[in-house]
Amino acid sequence: MKDLKFEQKRSLSRLEAADQLMALAAALREGGDAELDLGPGTLSLRIPDDLRSELEVEIGEGEIELEIEFKWPTAGRKSVPAKTGRSGTSTTRSKGAKSP
Repeated sequence: MKDLKFEQKRSLSRLEAADQLMALAAALREGGDAELDLGPGTLSLRIPDDLRSELEVEIGEGEIELEIEFKWPTAGRKSVPAKTGRSGTSTTRSKGAKSP
């Protein structure tokens, strides 16, 4: 069982998607306690210095699905250093956004 799960699925314009990604990027850059405005509500998270990431692209059935996932331990657990590698940029996501 998960401690908390937040999931939001909605249609966005390209500009709204960019704004959402920029807000997430600003929260990641700032670290510590971050608040993300996600339309009808605000999500507050504590973001550590080190994260793990996963980027997945699927093409099929007339759609492109892009998933960007960040993981980190909850408070009280030791942080696992993020692996260094290529950094990519995305422009859109066809399905609902994953929670960080």
